[in-house]
Amino acid sequence: MSLKNVIVIGGGLAGLSSAVALAEAGFRVRLLEKRPHLGGRAASYVLPGGETVDNCQHVTLGCCTNLEDFYRRVGAGNQIRFYDRMLFAAPDGRRGAIASVALPPPLHMAPSFAFFPLLDWADKRAIAQALLAIARTGGRPADLPSKCAGENVTMLAWLQKHRQTARGIRRFWEVILVSALDEELDRIDARYGIDVFWKAFLSSRGGYRVGIPRVPLGELYEGCRKALAEQGGEVQLRAGVRGFLVVNGRVDGVEMEDGSVETADYYLAAVPQDVLLELLPAEVVEREPVFLSLRNLRTSPITGVHLWFDRTVMSEPFLTLLDSTTQWVFNKTQLYGDAGETGGQYLQLVISASYGLASRSRQEIIALCLEELREVLPAIREATLVNPRHFRLRPARTGGARRRGAHCRNYFSQGTGHLPAGRPQWREPYVAVTWPPKQYSPMLERQGNFCSRICQRKDWRAYGPADREH
Repeated sequence: MSLKNVIVIGGGLAGLSSAVALAEAGFRVRLLEKRPHLGGRAASYVLPGGETVDNCQHVTLGCCTNLEDFYRRVGAGNQIRFYDRMLFAAPDGRRGAIASVALPPPLHMAPSFAFFPLLDWADKRAIAQALLAIARTGGRPADLPSKCAGENVTMLAWLQKHRQTARGIRRFWEVILVSALDEELDRIDARYGIDVFWKAFLSSRGGYRVGIPRVPLGELYEGCRKALAEQGGEVQLRAGVRGFLVVNGRVDGVEMEDGSVETADYYLAAVPQDVLLELLPAEVVEREPVFLSLRNLRTSPITGVHLWFDRTVMSEPFLTLLDSTTQWVFNKTQLYGDAGETGGQYLQLVISASYGLASRSRQEIIALCLEELREVLPAIREATLVNPRHFRLRPARTGGARRRGAHCRNYFSQGTGHLPAGRPQWREPYVAVTWPPKQYSPMLERQGNFCSRICQRKDWRAYGPADREH
């Protein structure tokens, strides 16, 4: 019996994980990626001066077990280094750390939290009471509306209800959740924000551990090409898809940008929601509520700033900044284990949900970040900045409006009723589409695993989140 053929559109994390899982299950996979590299928005670029930079720093947590399994299967597990201490810095330069000790969860982080120097006792008492409310209920506090109730409570409203101090919100809840979910607290659905703390900080001793790649992202995902080839699959780069060919409710193939047509038994679209709408015929989008609802999703921007100095200015591998526009500072020189020929240092800064920077120029953003860093890293005052760069993730068209940034993570925000559910009424061969889950799962490889399982079912259809297995 011949192998079933699958075309996977999109070489980002969701597409890669789908392709690898399908190839391992015995499907013949062709992965089509329009860019000259894999990784999607988690990719690397070579600058004119020869420096390799990541589009945006990629970070995982110990609770992201699906991603850990994916890296292991493609031979990249040893390229991720995990850190047992979360390092924080206040604007006055003081440091603080949170780590686990040999106590059972949820008490494993209590000692370091109790002595955390960047919060006072009023902050800690309120935070502890809220965390206890989460832990006692297994991450489902009784004062949250059920999923079927159709009500939304923002994370900020829930924190205010639990009498969190303003400083506690800024220096604890916000610094974790904005980075994890790429959205502001008054737009995050409380269920998802609470899920982050339950899974990363309360339910296990290692869920909070920060994993950071030792290599540029382009090198990290290159192993996926080899893993697919070993299973008889194929990766085609610079292979842009113009759209699906749908005739009489049947998908007859995909039209490539060069005018050629590719066909398969199954098709899997692992692309952003706005790109998917452009790939589908307009009449299909208008007819299917599952696709129409995608127009209600919006994007949330992430800004990355890359700074090269002529000397060493930072000793820590990474820092989380408090009360600052800059949220994370990554010591890329140390993370890559390469001091370079000049003895300088390369830092990458990350700002999630960076709506406030949308109207600012490149020079203004770099100046703002440098001003904040000089207080936290005093050695910068004597250093020379030799090559500043800043990137916003590629603009996307969503809902007909052009917006800066294209990192679609705000499926964790209020209004999740707009998320697509149900199945398009197509005759086979069908199309599986990855879109943001209704349950906290920030890593897109989980969506890929879900779609790959669908393709293995005899009654396969174009499934949505309502069919999702947890």
